[in-house]
Amino acid sequence: MSARSNKPHEVVERALELSRADGCVVIADEQSTANLRWAGNALTTNGVTRGRTLTVIATVDGREGTASGVVSRAAVTADELEPLVRAAEAAARGAGPAEDAQPLVTGVAPSPEFTEAPAETSSAVFADFAPALGEAFARARAGGRELYGFANHEMVSTYLGTSTGLRLRHDQPNGTLELNAKSPDRTRSAWAGRSTRDFKDVDPAALDAELAVRLGWARRRVELPAGRYETLLPPTAVADLLIYQLWSASGRDATEGRTVFSKPGGSTRLGERLTELPLTLRSDPHEPGLESAPFVIAHSSGGDQSVFDNGLPLRSTEWVDAGELRRLTTTRHSAALTGLPTAPAGDNLILDGGEDRSLEEMVASTRRGLLLTCLWYIREVDPATLLLTGLTRDGVYLVEDGEVVGEVNNFRFNESPVGLLGRASEAGRTEKTLPREWSDWFTRAAMPALRVPDFNMSSVSQGV
Repeated sequence: MSARSNKPHEVVERALELSRADGCVVIADEQSTANLRWAGNALTTNGVTRGRTLTVIATVDGREGTASGVVSRAAVTADELEPLVRAAEAAARGAGPAEDAQPLVTGVAPSPEFTEAPAETSSAVFADFAPALGEAFARARAGGRELYGFANHEMVSTYLGTSTGLRLRHDQPNGTLELNAKSPDRTRSAWAGRSTRDFKDVDPAALDAELAVRLGWARRRVELPAGRYETLLPPTAVADLLIYQLWSASGRDATEGRTVFSKPGGSTRLGERLTELPLTLRSDPHEPGLESAPFVIAHSSGGDQSVFDNGLPLRSTEWVDAGELRRLTTTRHSAALTGLPTAPAGDNLILDGGEDRSLEEMVASTRRGLLLTCLWYIREVDPATLLLTGLTRDGVYLVEDGEVVGEVNNFRFNESPVGLLGRASEAGRTEKTLPREWSDWFTRAAMPALRVPDFNMSSVSQGV
C-alpha cells in the first residue's frame, strides 16, 4: 500500500502483510451518514458525515493455548497502520489464553466486490422524503399540531480479511425515522417510527395522519389504576421485548442453569412449546427488506460472539418454530461446550405465523382493553424468568366495544417476553417495524401486534 493509498481493501491487505502474529483478522468499516432534524413544523439541522474504523485482531499460539488481542482505531493513516498492528500483537502476547479460541474460519468464497469502492450515502437519499415532509409540516400546522423528529440514514461498508484467506465485503444501509406530534399546549403527544433501507418506503403524510388520529383520542383523559389489563401490543413494542429475548438466549448460559431457557440438571428447554399460537421467531440475513450481513462480523469477543468466528457464514435460523423452542445462540466454542448446534445471533429478527389482521382490526374486536404505542426504559429484573420492567410512552389508549374512547395514564410494566408469548391469545399481521428502545443497536425487525389477556401494569407512571 502506498503512503497515499486510502482504499479500504488495500488497507486490509497491508495490515495483513504487516502482521507477525500466528493469525490475523482485519476489519475496515467505512461509514457515511446523512440526517435531518426538525422541530415545530420546520427543519432545524441537517448534515453528512464520513469516517473509517479499523479493527485488527491478532492471535498468538502459546503452550497454554491461543490468545487474542484486539485494537480498534478511527481515521488510521498509512503511517499509523503498522503501530496499530503491533499494538494488537502486543495485546495478544500480554493476554492469557482466550477461552473462546478456535481456528480462524477458512473456505469461504471471496466477495466479488471486495476490491470495489465503499458504498456511500448522502443528502440525496432524502430527495423524495424531504419535500413530502415539508407538505406534512403544512398539513400539521393547518391541523393545529406540531411535528418534531429525526431522520437518519447510514451506510456501512465492511471489509473483512484474514490470514487464512478470507476476503469478504458487506454493505449495510440503515435508515430510521422517528416522528412525534404534539398539541400546541404540549399536553398531548403521539409517536410513530419506521425502519427503512432507503427512505423510499416511508410516507410522512400517512404518519402525520396516524398521529393526528392519536392526538384526537387524547382529548379525553381517563385515569386507570395499576392492574392486569387485556392489552394490544403494537409491532414496535413486540420487537423491543423479543429482541431482548434473543439477546438473552445464550445456549451456554441456559446449559449452565442461569436463564429462563434452563432446565434443572444442566439441560435446556429446547423442544418445549413456548406458545400455543403457531408463531415462528427467526433470523435470516437474506430476508427481503431486512437484509443483513451473511457472515459473522465480530469486533470483540463476549457473550455469544467470538472474534475467532469472523467470516463464519450465517443462514436462516428458526429460534422458535411453530411455537416450539428450536435454537439458542452459540459460537463455535460455546456450541462445542454445550453440544448444541452452532447458531450465531443474526442481525435481524422476524416473528411470523399470526393471522392476517391489522392492528385496527384487532382493536375493532376488543371489548375492553388497552392499546399501547411503545415501550421505553426497559431493564432486566430477573434473568431466571427474564422478567423485564419498563414504561409506556407517548400514548396508552382505552378501547371499549371496539373503539378507542380516550387516553389513559402511563404505567410501569413487569413482564417476561417468554411469559407473554405463552399467554398471548392472538397475533396479527407481521410488518416491518422500528424497535423504539433498541433503535441505536437493532433496527431490522418485522413483528405482528399481540393480544395479551392479562398484561401486568404494575404501577402508575408519570412518564410521557
